[in-house]
Amino acid sequence: MADPDGAVRRRACEEAGRQLAAGSAPEAGSIPAHHGAPLVALLVGRLDDPDTAVAEMAAWALGEAGARGGAACRRLASMTHSPSSLCREAAVAALGAIGEPSGLDAVIEALGDRPAVRRRAVVALAGFTDRRAHDALRRALDDGDWQVRQAAEELLDD
Repeated sequence: MADPDGAVRRRACEEAGRQLAAGSAPEAGSIPAHHGAPLVALLVGRLDDPDTAVAEMAAWALGEAGARGGAACRRLASMTHSPSSLCREAAVAALGAIGEPSGLDAVIEALGDRPAVRRRAVVALAGFTDRRAHDALRRALDDGDWQVRQAAEELLDD
């Protein structure tokens, strides 16, 4: 993950995400949370990568960690203010996949972003059980983007 080549760093983040996802699958024999901690720490370090493709992949990989990525929520929440909309979108998705309550405010705030990020934020709200997530979904029913409205409607029907 420290290779000078951004493509190599991106691939390392992708593989770390696959390892974290495989470790969270019950049929694969879950790896304990402390075994994923070194990968999570390395990925958090890549969220600041100067190559936005690497930072985006690091966020994706942290989402693959599920609840084990909780330690990354603060950094992911700050990434939702990145100049890169792809990084903002990946951070919001990761926060939803992790479902840590401390990430909810950043996901709700992302409902004010551009349409692609708002769509991702609506889907991410499904990862939270807090009443505020449900209220935010109800507000998304009035969004200017039809895909945001449709996603909110589908989630509220479930």
